Amino acid sequence: MQRLGAKRVRRLTLFEALGKSAESGPSRQMVTNSARYGITIGSYQADYIELTSDGDIASNPEADKRAQLEARFRLAIQAVKPFREIYEKFEGQKLPNHSVIRDFLQESAYAEDEISQCIDTFVVNAKYIGILKPYAGAERLLPINHVVEDLPGPQGTRLADPARLISAQGIVGGSDEPETEQDWSKVCFYVTPIGAVDSENRQHSDLFLQSIVEPALAEFGIRVVRADHIGNPGMITAQVIEHIVKSRIVVADLSFHNPNVFYELALRHACRKPVIQIIRKADRIPFDLDQVRTIVIDTSTIYTLVPQLETYRSEVAMQVRRAMDGVGDVENPLTVFYPDFWNNTVRG
Repeated sequence: MQRLGAKRVRRLTLFEALGKSAESGPSRQMVTNSARYGITIGSYQADYIELTSDGDIASNPEADKRAQLEARFRLAIQAVKPFREIYEKFEGQKLPNHSVIRDFLQESAYAEDEISQCIDTFVVNAKYIGILKPYAGAERLLPINHVVEDLPGPQGTRLADPARLISAQGIVGGSDEPETEQDWSKVCFYVTPIGAVDSENRQHSDLFLQSIVEPALAEFGIRVVRADHIGNPGMITAQVIEHIVKSRIVVADLSFHNPNVFYELALRHACRKPVIQIIRKADRIPFDLDQVRTIVIDTSTIYTLVPQLETYRSEVAMQVRRAMDGVGDVENPLTVFYPDFWNNTVRG
């Protein structure tokens, strides 16, 4: 609502400043909706419209940005029961398909004819206040406390590292447990060319992560971690190596023939642990790896990619299932061509 320098203003004066008729249907609806959200006090027939405490903070351009975001969250999400329930259910995750949210609301006995509008309004509100943001190829619902901390403080400082906001499920840092204490049997490390933000490599990696790798691993209760999602302090190289060595599954994306990917793949081979290889069709599988089963993904056009996404997910899931059911050491080029490596070098 437009501010006129006061928390309480005559209704007619307000709409005159807005350049709207105070008695029109849209104007009356605006006042009604504002009151329902808890932004203002006073009906469309009242002489005065007054901002609530949260409404004052939320609409004040000079308010502290953190306090303003918290006020907007309370008004736009927390105070509206279905919005609050959607947020609490999916906080820290990718925003699911509308059908998933619809099923959730139906279970909560909300009226069928109101659900679609409810979902659409929730999405618009969450995006407006900044808790629904795109990351790693998907829109994710971020914890309000993390988003608040990432805003400039009173002295203009930022307290949060944006990278820690996201993990495979949505959030890194949501727990105080050190990463080394996690259950590695439920971790898949995604080895991939990442590149700078907005680079082709990053867009490729985000697309494969969100559309293929994460959905394929979801049924096994395994979360996917990418190097830029590791939020613990310390040397990033050490953390990457730890994930390569300890994760139950590694998915290696050979696209773009990235040297870091091949280096990390070699480390995993030395550990003799399961690896699933994927590559875009435009790239040739290197000679040393062409004997290893590799899932080739056709990204030539959107028309070749989208119709086959379910097939690619199934192929990844099948290999994951075989790796999890496997007994004994895993074969790879290192163990095939140098079978004594493990005994002579690692165990010796």
